Amino acid sequence: MAISPGLRASFEHTVTEADTAAAVGSGDLPVLATPRVLALAERASVRAVAGALDPEATTVGARVELEHLQASPVGAALRVEAVLERVAGRRLEFSFRLLDAERLAARGWVTRVVVDRAGFLRGAAATRAGPQSPEVDLG
Repeated sequence: MAISPGLRASFEHTVTEADTAAAVGSGDLPVLATPRVLALAERASVRAVAGALDPEATTVGARVELEHLQASPVGAALRVEAVLERVAGRRLEFSFRLLDAERLAARGWVTRVVVDRAGFLRGAAATRAGPQSPEVDLG
């Protein structure tokens, strides 16, 4: 399977106490935290291309644009959807949306970059060695 626009993934998620702003420290209310919205959006984008990547490749996050529009309480049943909209070389741009029942609770864009797993990890380890280490090219 080739990486091309139109690849998509969706899944269901029920908001738990661990997903709340109070639990992750991004606020003090018992509602879905914005950082958890981002994690759900990234999970959907990763799943959208999982079957299309070579085994030695993966994607890494590079950019996010997110609008968190509605509060979702503990117990809310969410549907998370991501669609690959654009491919520019190794850069993959996904739209995503998060539905709470039929309400649009969040939407946005996630950009991920296809990388070689081993090479990326070598670059990450080299970065820890000091400022003279080369930067990892993300696109």
